[in-house]
Amino acid sequence: MADVNFLKQLSFGIPVNPLPSKLQERNSSVPHAPVLTTNLSATEFKLAVKNALRYFPKETHEVLAVEFSRELHMYGHIYMYRFIPDFEMRAYPIESYPVKCKQAAAIMLMIMNNLDPKVAQFPHELVTYGGNGQVFSNWAQFWLTMYYLSHMTDSQTLTLFSGHPSGLFPSRPAAPRLVITNGMMVPNYSTRADYEKLFALGVTMYGQMTAGSYCYIGPQGIVHGTTLTVLNAGRRYLGTADLAGKVFVTSGLGGMSGAQAKAATIAGCIGVIAEVSEEALDKRQRQGWVLQKVSDLDDCINLIRQARRNKTTTSIGFLGNVVLLWERLAALAEQGEMLVELGSDQTSCHNPFLGGYYPVQLSYSEARETMSEDPAQFKKLVHESLRRQVSAINKLAGHGLHFFDYGNAFLLESSRAGADVAGDGGEANSFRYPSYVQHIMGDIFSLGFGPFRWVCTSCDPEDLSCTDEIATEVLERLVKGGVSTNAESQYEDNIKWIKEANKNKLVVGSQARILYADQQGRIEIALAFNAAVASGRLKAPVVLSRDHHDVSGTDSPYRETSNIYDGSAFCADMAVQNCIGDSFRGATWVALHNGGGVGWGEVINGGFGLVVDGSEDAADRAKCMLQWDVSNGVVRRCWAGNENAYITAERGMQENKQLLVTMPNQVDEELLTSAVTSIPM
Repeated sequence: MADVNFLKQLSFGIPVNPLPSKLQERNSSVPHAPVLTTNLSATEFKLAVKNALRYFPKETHEVLAVEFSRELHMYGHIYMYRFIPDFEMRAYPIESYPVKCKQAAAIMLMIMNNLDPKVAQFPHELVTYGGNGQVFSNWAQFWLTMYYLSHMTDSQTLTLFSGHPSGLFPSRPAAPRLVITNGMMVPNYSTRADYEKLFALGVTMYGQMTAGSYCYIGPQGIVHGTTLTVLNAGRRYLGTADLAGKVFVTSGLGGMSGAQAKAATIAGCIGVIAEVSEEALDKRQRQGWVLQKVSDLDDCINLIRQARRNKTTTSIGFLGNVVLLWERLAALAEQGEMLVELGSDQTSCHNPFLGGYYPVQLSYSEARETMSEDPAQFKKLVHESLRRQVSAINKLAGHGLHFFDYGNAFLLESSRAGADVAGDGGEANSFRYPSYVQHIMGDIFSLGFGPFRWVCTSCDPEDLSCTDEIATEVLERLVKGGVSTNAESQYEDNIKWIKEANKNKLVVGSQARILYADQQGRIEIALAFNAAVASGRLKAPVVLSRDHHDVSGTDSPYRETSNIYDGSAFCADMAVQNCIGDSFRGATWVALHNGGGVGWGEVINGGFGLVVDGSEDAADRAKCMLQWDVSNGVVRRCWAGNENAYITAERGMQENKQLLVTMPNQVDEELLTSAVTSIPM
């Protein structure tokens, strides 16, 4: 094994004696987060610096106070660049970490994977994806968290408040080793303006969904879901699963959106993805996820024509603003040449004014300058750009384009910009174009299917291949034993996916995999992994997780729970119950976040990590926790009137006699109408 003695420094705490060499400016060799606008008063500016200095001994304050003031003034946040580790940031084999508790080592591995420059969008700003999805708020928090994890025992729990590690506290071996909360706000103060000020002060942060819970596994975490979405869009809208010669146009290649190009080629279509950042586009091309790069709009159109004519499966990365692409395609459609069948958007529209969306009127560099120096003007330009984009999409829809919202708050922000996206239903979360959760993915959440993930802590590709084999064996056995008719096609799609996963070269960062599985599939796969660790078939423990974008992890009225029709779409009980329930049913760590995917204040989501190490205890934890982690969401959808969820819940009770679920009684619509109309309004 390679020399990893340098990892011992993780157990020493924040390096202050001596202070590391000062980083004079941002390192130009890595991409950086946009400069933020703080809007802090002089008193608040002083408070932000004071908050940062709390992590350091007094003898360092004279040096660091000036340095942190400069960072805050220049970049809008105190990241503490001086304290960026000088070793290669990536996941290392679990036995490499200096720990007293193997579960803590697994968490350290996951943290470092989330900050790996191959994985993270802006690694020096501790942003994993989404433009502002933080792992920590600053580098002092990284060092302190690693220190605590290194010294943790099996009878202690570490708590983190928006990146801040508050300390190790006595608990029990059965308790989580780590409890994370990110961005939890008193409800009336969960606004963008409040977030920007509190993040600048260093007292809260936006953990996205899986960045601040250390469960991100690189863009492959969304490749599978995006592939299924494109395939199912073809089935639903075009009446075919054969997408040869069909064009899918979208935008974004930075973080999670980077999966779109790979998903398009796996689905067999022509993916055209616009991206304004050449750094982001080049990164995906180097990884082999984008096959063609083009910067001239005419050349892009000609590549589309050629690929359509030859029915070539490819992915085209257009270096430019997607609004220009949509407008050109609309103009051609008006002239009788329709070049696109499917469309979406995956820019970080949850964060439209701080780098999540770039207006068409400005170049990339001009936009980054304007968002910092003239935020009001930038917001005006973003709104104008969104209206232009929607106008072009609407014209194309009139010629047969099937557009869908990919849960990035694109339609929500477009509606706020005054674009023509209103739906017929009148509900606050109703738009003229469907959410992919509602319309395209079908009722997978109601059936209990969602993005189940795992990471091989050996960091050995052979272990990952072995887990692929084990998962395939489990799913094929379950299908052979009999699954519901609705679930069978999901099983078949996922068996095909996992068999081909290795050849599609999806790994970026840690040796990880994602697979859509239901409750039964997740539990059986987890138990099979645990048995394989016990027998030595797998060399080291496996970390199980999922995207928070799942059956019961997220209350999000504009995405995950957009098809909840009992009036509870804006209620967040499910996500909170999910996190609390996972914590005492066996999770190794749990996380609860405000924001994620569709934006700050728009969603509450909960996640977990579970280490299976070959022990009987791990098997018991997996059975208990994974059952709850799925059933919680199925039952909510059951009460929202979803028939598939009702059937799934009933089947679950039949298979597991420990379940006793409150089932809703059916209401006769005629009787209800008669009763209501009899009362004078």
